[in-house]
Amino acid sequence: MEGTERVFERLVHEHQHRVYALSLALTGNRHDAEDVAQDTFLRAYRALATYPPDRIRELKQKAWLHRIAVNVVRNRVRGVRPSLVELNGSEPSLSSGPEDDVMRKAEIDELAARVACLPARYREAVVLRHVQDLSYAEVAEALGQPVGTVKANVHRGLKILRGENHGDGDD
Repeated sequence: MEGTERVFERLVHEHQHRVYALSLALTGNRHDAEDVAQDTFLRAYRALATYPPDRIRELKQKAWLHRIAVNVVRNRVRGVRPSLVELNGSEPSLSSGPEDDVMRKAEIDELAARVACLPARYREAVVLRHVQDLSYAEVAEALGQPVGTVKANVHRGLKILRGENHGDGDD
């Protein structure tokens, strides 16, 4: 299993921050995000230990890990809405004044709260696409959905965030 150990170490090293950020964006709290990230890597390790070398070589690691993380979140927090989602860029800028920093932080907090209130199918798609910066194909693979479904869910989620949702009837 030494090959698996090396693959796993590299996997953790290359993807731990991204998996944690995704977990934080989906759960809305640091404690849950840490648990989800740890559980994601535990499940990944167990899966790698059962995979033949060919499958490990062909694995699309980023999408595979995101799919595991999304499934862990779904299993752990069913029916629980996060109260806040921390988004990339929530740190104050060093080049602006304190008033700008406060306004920017307030805008990010408001957006994060709105993202947290999205239905799960939209929140997952929007976070993976626009916070985690995955391609539509990678999001589709991570969520186990067709690309068209992902595009529709991202579009609808963004529409809701912009306040343009006028009772489409599917929510």
